[in-house]
Amino acid sequence: MILGLFLPTQSGGWSASAAPRSTSWEFDYNAALALRAEELGFDLVFGLSEWVRAGGYGGKIRFREDSIDPFMAVTALAALTKRLLLLSTIHILYGPWHPMHLARFAATADHISKGRFGINVVTGFSPTEPLMFGMRRQEHDLRYEMADEFMSIAKQLWQSEHNFTYEGQFWRLEDAFVRPKPRYGRPILASATGSPAGFSYAARHSDLVFITSPAGANVQRAIEALPAHTAKLKAESQSFGRNIRTIINPMIVCRPTEVEARAYYDEIVRLADMEAAVGYANHFKSGDTKAWTNHVPRERILGGNVHLIGSPEQVADWLIALNKAGCDGMQISFYDFRDDLEFFGKSVLPLLHQAGVR
Repeated sequence: MILGLFLPTQSGGWSASAAPRSTSWEFDYNAALALRAEELGFDLVFGLSEWVRAGGYGGKIRFREDSIDPFMAVTALAALTKRLLLLSTIHILYGPWHPMHLARFAATADHISKGRFGINVVTGFSPTEPLMFGMRRQEHDLRYEMADEFMSIAKQLWQSEHNFTYEGQFWRLEDAFVRPKPRYGRPILASATGSPAGFSYAARHSDLVFITSPAGANVQRAIEALPAHTAKLKAESQSFGRNIRTIINPMIVCRPTEVEARAYYDEIVRLADMEAAVGYANHFKSGDTKAWTNHVPRERILGGNVHLIGSPEQVADWLIALNKAGCDGMQISFYDFRDDLEFFGKSVLPLLHQAGVR
């Protein structure tokens, strides 16, 4: 089981609640989390990318108004960590991005990290984010056609030992060249999707695919729905002669007993900023993402993709069940990242080791 930590590089993390917590978007806080995750044996850390307007997604907490850039942040983590895979989300279709930029910047980050850098390639489902760059959102499936051409060019630049000339539908290059090459051929490539067009892109390009539960955040419904969902994606990748690995984002609320975990969860919900939760849910509703259709505003209070609320034994069992349902990895989030990560490392990780999945 791949084990990752979803860094809270944005204010409020994943949870639209004002319940007390240490969680912070600041780099030093995220760096401390990454170092502790590495000590605990995690495989990777991951930063998301968002472009939000003043006030964030709303509410008194101004949900996610502050956000540090994940490309810069995870590259900076390369100087502090030794083993973790460092994944950054990049909206490749926004603003001035060109395949030459990505090829050189990613190769540089790859060398800084000694081959530990990866890119989560996203096309942008929001209708408001592109406006900040003076752009309009392209149609859903067209964006994946653009991403396919973009990443095909970047991979050719990482591979070619000669000048590369290309004239495509969306990008042109004449005698282009990038060196040094990434240490191991190219960075790890990831994507996040739930649509047929996204599956097709991922099958051709991605090593890791971030999936969402097609049945909402309830863990039992997710476990029932995920086998067919993941099998379809993996079968498509195999049709291209490739094997991809899927990874999902559980939000873990864990305490020594289920009663205590439920009390912790109830406090998060009691102090919810519903304006922020609804604002965040409406952000997804306004876009054309296919992956979050069955996720409702109340689930945005806690956030994450699948909610695991219970004792260490319950959480470990659910993680194992998600793994058996076709999720090769877990990209974990918490409400209070510092303290909850520590409890997870002390109480849940040993159970995963005992079960032989770690």
